[in-house]
Amino acid sequence: MFARLRGIALLVLAGPFFAAASDAVAGSDIGLTGNWSRTDGQARIHIERCGDSVCAVNTWVKDPAKGELVGDRFVMTVRPRQPTTLAGEAFDVRRGLTYSFLISLDQDAMTTKGCLVASVVCRTMNWVRVP
Repeated sequence: MFARLRGIALLVLAGPFFAAASDAVAGSDIGLTGNWSRTDGQARIHIERCGDSVCAVNTWVKDPAKGELVGDRFVMTVRPRQPTTLAGEAFDVRRGLTYSFLISLDQDAMTTKGCLVASVVCRTMNWVRVP
């Protein structure tokens, strides 16, 4: 199950999370958009605005056998909670799953906590910004 709780995803990065995200990101000094690498060395993503949402796409995956694939996309709804914290939902397009998440941002670092199943199953990941 944790293989499904990846990246932003995030964000990382899942679901309706990032509906208001594009405005929050656009007005933010810390900026969510750009290229990010997971600190465990397993994946890299690119985050950018996509219409009224924010999208995170896997650009590199170390081991696709673990369920993550290059091109996997999360469409996110983001809302600011504090100056360096965002909350929302992300929709995993390939799997049809929606996650709730919390993102803490620094200039070049990001921590994501994504949850599934009424916030009972959660996973935290750390990311660093890459050029």
